[in-house]
Amino acid sequence: MPNSVRGPGAGPFQSRRAPGTRRTRGAGLTVDQRGRRNRFGLVFLIALLVLVVGRLVVLQGIDGAAYANAAEQDRLRSYPIAALRGQVLDRNGNPLAYTVDASRVVADPTVVKDPRRTALALTTLLGVPVPELTEKLSGTSRYVVLATEVPTEVSDAVDDLELPGIVLEDDPVRLYPAGVVGGQVVGFVGRDGTGLAGIEQTFEDELSGTDGERTVEVGSGGHPIPSGIDESTPATDGDDVTLTLDQDLQYVTDQRLGQACADGATTRASAVVLDVRTAQVVAMGSCPGYDPGAYSRTDPDLLGNPVVSDVFEPGSVMKAVTLAAAVEEGKATPDRVLSVNGHIQAGDRVVTDAHDHAPVDWTVTGILAKSSNVGTIMLAREVGDATLEKYLRAFGLGSTTGIELPGESRGILQDSDEWTASRAANVPIGQGVSVTTLQMASIYQAIANGGVRVEPRIVRSVTTPGGKVLPSPEPESTRVVSESTADQLAYMLEAVVGPGGTAPLAQIEGFRVAGKTGTAQRANPETGSYAGGGYVTTFVGFAPADDPQYVVAVDLERPTSSAEGGQVAAPVFADIMKAALTGSGVVPSGTPRPEFRLTGAP
Repeated sequence: MPNSVRGPGAGPFQSRRAPGTRRTRGAGLTVDQRGRRNRFGLVFLIALLVLVVGRLVVLQGIDGAAYANAAEQDRLRSYPIAALRGQVLDRNGNPLAYTVDASRVVADPTVVKDPRRTALALTTLLGVPVPELTEKLSGTSRYVVLATEVPTEVSDAVDDLELPGIVLEDDPVRLYPAGVVGGQVVGFVGRDGTGLAGIEQTFEDELSGTDGERTVEVGSGGHPIPSGIDESTPATDGDDVTLTLDQDLQYVTDQRLGQACADGATTRASAVVLDVRTAQVVAMGSCPGYDPGAYSRTDPDLLGNPVVSDVFEPGSVMKAVTLAAAVEEGKATPDRVLSVNGHIQAGDRVVTDAHDHAPVDWTVTGILAKSSNVGTIMLAREVGDATLEKYLRAFGLGSTTGIELPGESRGILQDSDEWTASRAANVPIGQGVSVTTLQMASIYQAIANGGVRVEPRIVRSVTTPGGKVLPSPEPESTRVVSESTADQLAYMLEAVVGPGGTAPLAQIEGFRVAGKTGTAQRANPETGSYAGGGYVTTFVGFAPADDPQYVVAVDLERPTSSAEGGQVAAPVFADIMKAALTGSGVVPSGTPRPEFRLTGAP
């Protein structure tokens, strides 16, 4: 065998690589090394698989419900279901305020696919120009109001279009069918539906009700998915409030006050009608008034209720209280005679009658019928300041009546221990003391009601949506003077309207009338004094005098006039009182007016 030639390190079992070939990586690893590497790779793959599977389990098993719920919640939309605000009704059930269904058209511009095409579809229905709608629908906000207070027939047409991103919400409309008639009593609601004046404000909780809510599942266009979630909590409508007002008499009152304000000299006129027995307000108004449905276009200074909020010096109508105190205290009778001069000293001032005169022997009836300042002051001095104040407060001066209306003033009555000599002479004749029209009427209600004062009220009842009627609580009654004193006052007040009295224009054919005129100086707001302020003229009375049914109080603010209450306020009283008597079917007086002795002469 020929000898083989071997290179260095060659052995009998060593193979040789062909030229140009590479050695495979790991080819030199041992079996154990390769096994460890394979096991490590397998563990890594298993761990990765476990991680992926675990994450899938978490996503689909554990967090799946949460993610599904989140997706569902993203599709849910909640909309308020507006409660219908309760009605405000007059005593006969005539609506003075009620609410009708309407809608607010809103948009989510992020869902609107074609703003201009959507605007073109809505412009005619909503009465909004295309450019304005297009601009709103092109924004980035997710909530844009396109139209408010849209009638039901229009909103139904909008809904039928099924426009992506367009949604309807409840937006009820408050209506006041009587307009200015009783407007100051009823009040109004703001844009958010909250009562801001009158009964609307006082009875906000009862009238407003409780809103409900509807939750629906919507699709990409913002419209409900037919088979999706649709859950509702129904709204609870508001209660109805029934007033003591009579709409027909309220109309006459407002019309007559409007005529008074049109005379060129009267800047404000107010009146209130009370039922003598119950003190319920049958009519209440002022001129200028306002329409609650147009309150936003009304001077804010006119949006109150002057009958309960504005005070003025009543003048001679207050003499009835002074004489009531004198009679009750045993200082006077209708036929007592006093020698009355035309003037009287009061501290550093001299108070006169309407016209100075020589001494006249007047009866107490004559002092009231002739409206003598001096005679009244003479009787007030016999009564005493503290005692007179007691009666003034008992008749309701210096305190609110508690009527169910906002903004009531308590008037102004200074404590008698602070009266100066001149103030002590002014108060008995209605100067230096301020009242509201309602307070003034309340005084005469007590006299007409046999000396019993009943707190005035203007709400008769509240009725729930289920029909349950909740009558208003009985008002508090207070005996102010005896029935005998009240009868004597009624007798003397009837002389004011009779021959020789200051108010023949207050007479009503067929009915006996009792009442009192007032002409008080008006404070000039520009000077802070009486100079140039003109007068406030008043008349308050009741009828029939022989069986009183109604009290009517009238006051007119006349900054440029010196006309007296018997000339300008008494005719307004007569017209309103006549409407009250005839409208409610009161039978004419069955007895003639008595003969009155005004002077000491037989």
